[in-house]
Amino acid sequence: MSAPNTPSLADGISDAVGFVGGALIGFWLGQWLGLDIFAPGYGTSALIGIALVGLGGGLGLHAAKRWQASRRSKPAKD
Repeated sequence: MSAPNTPSLADGISDAVGFVGGALIGFWLGQWLGLDIFAPGYGTSALIGIALVGLGGGLGLHAAKRWQASRRSKPAKD
């Protein structure tokens, strides 16, 4: 049995899925807007695309943490 505040493997996996999923959404949104993060140099469009990937990853991680917290607050079904 783990301690009450010890993260489990499921917490880590959901964090990873949330972060990667959010980063991919940010990347695809940038591609849709014509922002290529792999463009040569660090032009404005590349930097905005990189920021979208970071923002998407952060929002995805935040969503995963909120989902984990909501699962913990629900009463157990017996």
